[in-house]
Order: sequence, then C-alpha cells, then structure tokens
Amino acid sequence: MTMDSIQTGLFDEAPNGDSITLAHYAEQAYLDYAVSVVRGRALPDLTDGQKPVQRRILYSMQAMGLTSGAKPVKSARVVGDVLGKYHPHGDQAAYDAMVRMAQDFMLRYPLVDGQGNFGSRDGDNAAAMRYTEARLTPFARVLLDELDEGTVDFAPNYDGSQKEPMLLPARLPVMLLNGASGIAVGMATEIPAHNLREIASACVSLIKNPKLSDEDLYALVPGPDFAGGGQIISSPADIAHIYSVGRGSIKARARWQFEELARGQWQLVITELPPGTSSQKILEEIEDRTNPKIKAGKKSLSTDQQQTKALILGLLDTVRDESGKQASIRLVFEPKSSRIDRNEFINTLLAQTSMETGVSINLVCIGTDGRPGQRSLRQVLTDWLGFRAHTITRRTQFRLDKVTDRIHVLEGRMVVYLNVDEVIQTIRESDEPRTALMQRFDLSERQAEDILEMRLRQLARLEGFKIEKELAVQKDEQTTLQELLHNPNAFKRLMIKEIEADAKTYGDDRRTLIETAERAVLESRVIEEPVTVIISQRGWLRTRQGHGHDVGQFSFKAGDGLYDAIECLSTDDLVAFSTSGRVYTVAVAGLPSARGDGQPITTMIEMEAGSRITHMIAGAASQRYVLGTQDGYGFITTLKDLTSRQRAGKQFVTLEKDGVLLKPIGLRATDHYIAMLSKKGRFLVVDLAELKSLSGGGRGTILMGLDAGDVLAQCVPGGAAGISVSGIYRNKETVQELDTAALEDYVGKRARKGKALSVKVKQPVLSPV
Repeated sequence: MTMDSIQTGLFDEAPNGDSITLAHYAEQAYLDYAVSVVRGRALPDLTDGQKPVQRRILYSMQAMGLTSGAKPVKSARVVGDVLGKYHPHGDQAAYDAMVRMAQDFMLRYPLVDGQGNFGSRDGDNAAAMRYTEARLTPFARVLLDELDEGTVDFAPNYDGSQKEPMLLPARLPVMLLNGASGIAVGMATEIPAHNLREIASACVSLIKNPKLSDEDLYALVPGPDFAGGGQIISSPADIAHIYSVGRGSIKARARWQFEELARGQWQLVITELPPGTSSQKILEEIEDRTNPKIKAGKKSLSTDQQQTKALILGLLDTVRDESGKQASIRLVFEPKSSRIDRNEFINTLLAQTSMETGVSINLVCIGTDGRPGQRSLRQVLTDWLGFRAHTITRRTQFRLDKVTDRIHVLEGRMVVYLNVDEVIQTIRESDEPRTALMQRFDLSERQAEDILEMRLRQLARLEGFKIEKELAVQKDEQTTLQELLHNPNAFKRLMIKEIEADAKTYGDDRRTLIETAERAVLESRVIEEPVTVIISQRGWLRTRQGHGHDVGQFSFKAGDGLYDAIECLSTDDLVAFSTSGRVYTVAVAGLPSARGDGQPITTMIEMEAGSRITHMIAGAASQRYVLGTQDGYGFITTLKDLTSRQRAGKQFVTLEKDGVLLKPIGLRATDHYIAMLSKKGRFLVVDLAELKSLSGGGRGTILMGLDAGDVLAQCVPGGAAGISVSGIYRNKETVQELDTAALEDYVGKRARKGKALSVKVKQPVLSPV
C-alpha cells in the first residue's frame, strides 16, 4: 500500500468530511484510550471511593442477597454474575478485585467477608474462586443502604439488558478510609488509609465551620492509619504539607518490642510492619545481605557488600518468622550477644531492610465534576461533603414524593370509608366505574384506581381507624421532610447526626502510631585522623595516613600521573564532578590504602552513560567552593550541599551544550574576593559578596562578561595577601605578585568584562598567596 492510498483510504475523511492525518487519528485514538483507562479502570471516584469493577461487585452481591447476615456463596458465582451482567472483562481480574476488597491487611475497612484462603501479606495468592466463598461485610452497608432511594443515577449496562448505578450513595468518604492505588495513562494515584473516627470528626467540623483552619483540620486528621499498623515517623509539619498539596512521601517504620529471656539474654520481636512490607520480604533482604551474590560483570563482592555482610553477621545470630493465627506478624531476631547495644541492633536492621520505608501519597481521583485531578485533603473532604449533601437532598425528595403519594392514596380511601354505600352503588351501576368515581367524588385517577383494587375486608370499621392513624403519621413525616429541604440548619444537623451514627457503629481506635523520629542511618565507626587523598589523572583513588607528604614519591601506572593530593580527614567526603554537571560522593574512609595503585572511582559510583569525571574535591562538610563554567557563570556552594547518598549521584551544575566546568575553587576564611582571567587576557576582581550562594545547585549568575570567542579560563580566591601570576617571560619562568593595591585597578562589579592584564608573561597562571 502506498502513502497516497493511505491518505485517501482509511484515514482520509473525518466525520464532518474534512481530511485528517494519520498522526491526528492516532493522537485522538490514544486520547480516547487514555480517558477510558483513567475513568473506567485505574482511578477511584471521590464520591464513593470505588473503581468501576469494585462498584459492580458490591452492587451485584447486594442484588444476589449476599448481605452480612446471609449465607456466603462460592466466589465463582459472584464473579460470574458480575461478568455476565455488568463487567464483560476477564474473570481473574474481577476475582482479584474482590479478593483485595476482602483482605484486612490491604483495606482498613474490608467490604467483602471472605471465607477460605484469600491470600496473605507475604504475597501468597488467594485460592481459586471455586474454593472460596464470600458475602458483604456490615461496613458495606455504608455504601449500599440508600441505593434504592433515588440517591444516584442508574444507567444501562454494556448490553442494555440491566441497569447499574453510576455511583454508590456512600455515607462516609470511603476513598480516604480504605485508600486506593492505581496507574493510569499519564497519571497515577496512591491514597493511604485513614481512621474512620478521625475522618468523621473532620467532616463534622467542616460542616459546622467550612472555614476551619488548616491547623485545626490537621489536628483532627494527624496522618494516615494503615491497616497493618506500624509507626509514622515524619514530622507533623511534613504531613501537613503533603495534605495541603496532595502529594509527597511520609516515612514509616515497623513497631517492635524487646523480650527478656533467661540469664540476661534478650530478643527483638517485630509485631507490626509498614505498608508494602511483609515478613517474607524482610527475610529475603536479610538473606541477600548476609549471603550476597556477585553482581553481573564483577569478579568479586564489592566493598559495600563485604562491609554490610560483616556488619550484620557481627550483630545478628538468627532470625525466624513465628507469624501465625496467634499473631499476624511476629518476626524474631536474636543477637550474637546480649552485650550488643539494643539501639545499634534495631537501627542496623531498620537501615538495611524495608522495616523502615517511604510511603508515597498522591491524592489523585475522579472528582464530583467527573474530571481526574490531584486534590488536597481539604478539597477531598469538601467535595465529598458536597456530594453527600446532594445525595441526602435526592433521598429526602424521593421520600417526600413517596409520602405525598401515600397521603394522596389515603385521602382517597377516607372518601370510601365515609361513603361506603354510595361508592359501592356507583361501582355497581357504572359501565366505567373509574371515571364515575372520579366525577362523583372528585378523585384523581390514582385514587380511583386504588379504590377499585381494594378488598372488601378493607371497608371494615377498624380499617377506618387505621387509615386515620396512618394519615396522621404520614403528614407528620411530610412536614419533617419539607423542613429538611427548606431549612439549611436542620439539613446540617441531619448530616452531622448520620455521620456521627456511622462513626459510632463502625469506628475503631487508631492502629498506626504517629511519633516523630529520625530516620535510621548506619553510622560507620571511623577514627578521625588526617589523611591525604591521592588522585591520579585517570581517576584512580587511594589514601595515605598523615599530611605533608612529598608528592614526588607517589608512583602511578604507566601513562598515568598525579592529578591532585588533597589533605583532609578520614571522616570527610570526596565529591567528583562529571562532564554533565552531575556530582557523586564517596566516603574518604572507604577509599583503598596507598599500598597499591588504588581503585578507579568508576567502580565506586554509577555514572550516567556518555559522561566522564573531570574534577574531584574532598574536605569538611562546611568547606565553601566557587563553581564556575567557561561561559562565565558560577555560584558559591558548600561540600555538604554537593554530597549525595545515592551511588548514581545527583544533578547539580547546569551546563550549556558543550559547556565546561572549571576546577572548583576552595575558599579560605580570609578570602573576600575572586580574581578571574579570560582566555584572551581580560582580568577582573570581584567581591565574594556579589556571588550568589546556591544550596541546590543550578547555573548561577554571570561572573564575568565575555566577548565573542572568549571563555573564562581561570578563577582563584584572594585575601589581604593578594595573588600571584606565574608564566614565561623571555624564555624564563617568572612569578609576579599582585598585592591589594595593584589589584585595585582590576576591581569591578560582577558580570563586567574587566581589563587587560598588565603582567607581561606568556601562558599566565593565577595562584592565591
């Protein structure tokens, strides 16, 4: 098929007759697919907290009569009913959704009461649907009780043979209570579970005071409440920020206790784990660290693997999983010796396993307007309260219409009761009794039809009293319902009463402890002593104890030589800069000794493809540096800002295409200016106060203005002693010092072009004095 035939074939005509391109057709088709995934599969609805498949499972189970008091039936029957009537997709997908709704370790408030093997926290799959049985939990009534009271819209199912609800009339914000997770096209959601009593209290407070402050709101909802318990160690300020923007990550860890044994022995017992972590996962992580495997492409274990193995084996004797019916989580860790520090023991385990982990929060859902988006906690609660108010209004109007119709019918029956003989005579003598009754007693068609369908026994005297009594009750109910619709205060009181009633019925205590704590970090015991880091031109590293070494004594591999010898402390960090502006951190204490040729830095970090290391520095965390580029930009930063715990480093310096980073300049306490020399000999001295300090990196500001074709070649710091300029003069090396008086001629504002350097030497090199 040629391109011409494609353009004039399947994709040549739009519905309005205009031609469209293949690219436009593909774009529109993918957009339709994306919207379908977002709304029909991946994201929960803010109103009832359910995805379509979950909503259909609940509705189908209620239609089958599988309430909390009913006898459970095989899960296969439920799945078959869901697929046949509402959800024409894979049976396994529907069963997996139902299984998740029954897992109490996944949902804070399960909606399905499953009997049989419904999986475990360790990742064990549920038994096949032909073996398990299911029914609804009592909590599912929160979603389903008002379904037949006109509260939500119904729509035809996929083949038009059935009706299914578009939403469920949730009496509580179930999306926040049970949480949700999903990946759509271009967006994802990760909503944690919350405590019912706290969310209900927040809803009641917002009804009473819509302008409730953020501080008061976050005091009512201090954080998530995971199904498996655990502890949240993030600060209240961090949690509040996440709730305010609807996105972030909180830190959670396991909960434990120390059990005392005979003869002074003890053991550590883990009783609760953070979400996403299981006993099996912890055991696998311990095994991986105590019996590590050689990484692909390597001949032996890395230094980190060896150190971690020695560390854990030096502390841990045995670990076993005693989880069972008595305790859902019970991991027992026995130390090598009872003399081991307990804090060090648990800190090591937390740092080396997922017993301490980050929990992502991303409050993305489909709002009441039908559009997906990210929302803050306040927006979620406010929007749900709007939905609940709309639901109660529809329910009240439905009940009012029903009561009004019943009153109308009862008033017609009272006519019969008061005129029994005449009504009977009218019916007997008329060919069209309905019309005759309507004309004779001024009845409506609805009343006349009801009279004709009455039984003779309902004409008894006792029935008359019942009609009068029911009519009085119905009119009182009518007055109450009308009051709700026309009195906002009465309406709010009803909303609050219903929320508080459900909170009392289904609420429970918080499971997850919220207590701020520092993250577990392994602190290697390094003796602080002076060392010299020897860096070769090819990036090989080694250390020698002490300072003041003769660099001429250092030997290197053939074709290699000295790049730098940095005097620092064993507790300091070494930072390497790549051609892409990325920085990598290596602990000086982890560098090999100077007995051999050392080790290349490329084996200690994970460099990005196509880049190479250009500069390295080492020193104390507080040491300040000036980072400049050949295109004249730069800024001040500290070594602490440059460090990263990731082997892959972090992006720090923004470089233009083919940009080159100059060697970082370490600043001394006495330095108060920097001297800059361009390739064409322009010289400029700038006060350090004019330079911008960036802790997060970036491009910085213009240090020196440059003419076309010129680049910034050198940058050195200076103080009261001035700087020196060395170079070749009349075929001899010469050094000339420029004191502060001589430098005055070159002092200027940042971003100026400076003046031509008056020192007559070839290939000048600037050095601090």
